Amino acid sequence: MPDNPIISDALAHYHYLHQHPELSFEEHLTAGYVREVLERYKVSCQNVGATGVLGFIPGQDSSRTIALRADLDALPITEDSTHSILSTHPGKMHACGHDLHVSCLLGATGFLQSHRETLPQNVLLIFQAGEEVLPGGAQEVIQHPFFQSHRPEWIVALHAEPDLPVGSVGLCPGQYMASGDEIYITLEGPGGHAALPERSADLILIASHIVVALQQIVSRHASPFIPSVLTFGNICCHSVMNMIPQQVRLEGTFRTFDESWRSAAKKKIREISEAIARSMGATPSIKIVDGYPSLYNDPIKTGYTQTLLEKILGNDKVVRLSQRMTTEDFARYSQIIPATFIRLGVQSPEHVCGKLHTPEFYPDLRALDYGIRTLCEISLNPEPTCLSF
Repeated sequence: MPDNPIISDALAHYHYLHQHPELSFEEHLTAGYVREVLERYKVSCQNVGATGVLGFIPGQDSSRTIALRADLDALPITEDSTHSILSTHPGKMHACGHDLHVSCLLGATGFLQSHRETLPQNVLLIFQAGEEVLPGGAQEVIQHPFFQSHRPEWIVALHAEPDLPVGSVGLCPGQYMASGDEIYITLEGPGGHAALPERSADLILIASHIVVALQQIVSRHASPFIPSVLTFGNICCHSVMNMIPQQVRLEGTFRTFDESWRSAAKKKIREISEAIARSMGATPSIKIVDGYPSLYNDPIKTGYTQTLLEKILGNDKVVRLSQRMTTEDFARYSQIIPATFIRLGVQSPEHVCGKLHTPEFYPDLRALDYGIRTLCEISLNPEPTCLSF
């Protein structure tokens, strides 16, 4: 890794953040650390809620603002690693790379602040709480008066990507990530002895019919041109092998890219579930929690980013990504302003970093250099010009 103050500081940020992970909306130490670094850089900042932070670097053209966003929260996972830098908070770790994202943004902040005399536009720094759990922290940022008074014309974020090698980035113009809604279906009815089903409503059987029937929502109600996923990941039932329970709970998720179809599908889920449950003698209770919307990368801004990064990193280092059905709170920004979500390579042959959201995840830290460089290039250069830290 290059020996220079920007990267050295970023590495120190990463070590601290990785050792002190905090769960969503509990990021008090993390937010305090970010504020301390911003104050050291003499960057003005504001709190967002209890654990979010906004910073601002004025540029030469006060009418233009770009926002750079990083997420602060960790996951409730116990780290399993042989690395020397490990989480000191039992049962918590940065298994999704948010410590890397924050370190890149803090590194970029130091560089941009030191070059503010030539900064062509304002830079709004977003250190967002609670990306991992609904309702997410983005909406809190968007509603904040400081964000509204410095409303950006473009917002950019990085995200660690174990499927890409260090030194490369990935982009997907247009629709990139799906919306994600949580589905909870509770069935109630008279339980009883398994040998006397005629005296009960067999809720496990009813739940099974509902799960099978709901598969037609994607296979027969969705347009084949709209990617959709409906998956039930949990059936909760406190019972034993010879008893018909009085309550069964289904938990699932629905993902898609089209907002009109998203609304129609949720209505279908309710209709089909209620009809089957009642026709078979159960009382249904259906709760659908609206999750993040789909993430849309502005084609013009993202195309510019691709051209810029190809000149900086090389054509072979900028990868065109496919759509994916995972969700991301950054999508809320993309619904109101032009956005670009960039995947940052963190894998290498000599450093197998593990997958996101697993105990083994630990990125190749040479990615810090490329992440900082990417954020700085986008912020500083209306025309592509290679930087040297």
